[in-house]
Amino acid sequence: MSAAHLWTVFPGIDCKTKRFRIPCLNSSNGFSVSASVVASPSRSSEEMVYGVVLKQAALVREQRRVGNDKALADVLKDKNLLNEAYDRCGEVCAEYAKTFYLGTLLMTPERQRAVWAIYVWCRRTDELVDGPNASHITPTALDRWEKRLNDLFQGRPYDMYDAALSDTVLKYPVDIQPFKDMIEGMRLDLRKSRYNNFDELYLYCYYVAGTVGLVSVPVMGICPKSKATSESVYNAALSLGIANQLTNILRDVGEDARRGRVYLPQDELAHAGLSDDDIFRGKVTDKWKSFMKDQIKRARLFFNEAEKGVSELNSASRWPVLASLLLYRQILDAIEANDYNNFTKRAYVGKAKKLVSLPVAYARTLMGPSKSVSTGSVRRT
Repeated sequence: MSAAHLWTVFPGIDCKTKRFRIPCLNSSNGFSVSASVVASPSRSSEEMVYGVVLKQAALVREQRRVGNDKALADVLKDKNLLNEAYDRCGEVCAEYAKTFYLGTLLMTPERQRAVWAIYVWCRRTDELVDGPNASHITPTALDRWEKRLNDLFQGRPYDMYDAALSDTVLKYPVDIQPFKDMIEGMRLDLRKSRYNNFDELYLYCYYVAGTVGLVSVPVMGICPKSKATSESVYNAALSLGIANQLTNILRDVGEDARRGRVYLPQDELAHAGLSDDDIFRGKVTDKWKSFMKDQIKRARLFFNEAEKGVSELNSASRWPVLASLLLYRQILDAIEANDYNNFTKRAYVGKAKKLVSLPVAYARTLMGPSKSVSTGSVRRT
């Protein structure tokens, strides 16, 4: 499911599923996207998600923290324990997301620790649905995880990993809603394996990957010299999450089909003269190639929108983010190189191309902020 995920702004996004893969870790209000889907069916998913973008952008503009520093648990007051909590998060990142971890070392110590804490929470959340005990996870278990999220935002962490995130949300203007929405993405995977149209798929991509970008931008930081609006930078981060997730979906069509899942818009498949049966058969036909070309084109549009915002980030954050964007976008090239056979061939980017992308990304990040960034969202045609 989710990427990204890194970026999503996380470079470690990826894995066999389309979510963050996570090591098995022991664990004992604002605008609601999911509620609005029911309450306002006439609104598109893109419009509803943008409401979350606006709220988070406002927090950053005003530098308002949403954590509760009046209910701090003892672990948050003990600097030694808190440092140990962050160190443990860093160890998880170093072991399970090596590229991402190396990228964080370019950031200031405080920022890298905060990003580690966010990353680990996302991984643990994903583990609930994709981990070794996933078959036993119920909606009630996810409800308990959401209550735990609420508690850590109130300064009442359950364990060391929670403590690191609880401290992070006290230091940075990070809203709880994207975290809740990621949990909603886990709920969606428990009950849904088909998406009628791209509007539904867009919301899913936001839940499992776009959310990561929104919660990470406050930590990555926006360059003080940037002339762009905070909303436009957040929209770019959201677009990167959507782009990464769409790329995951296109790369893993065959793998998902073997699990009985189809993460492709059903109406667009039908319009192309295709059905789930064609995907399960796994034959590359002219119809399939034409369909895939359109899907790849859409993903690239989201990548293009995302790229506009990278130069607006804090200088220490631009390189790892742009590098991950360039590398992930190359997966689409690999699908094309495989002649659109994403049924039995896995598209990947070789080490040589990865090494070439790093200096390219670095050179481009030296250019600094642009004069303006479009605030518009990607058209989904």
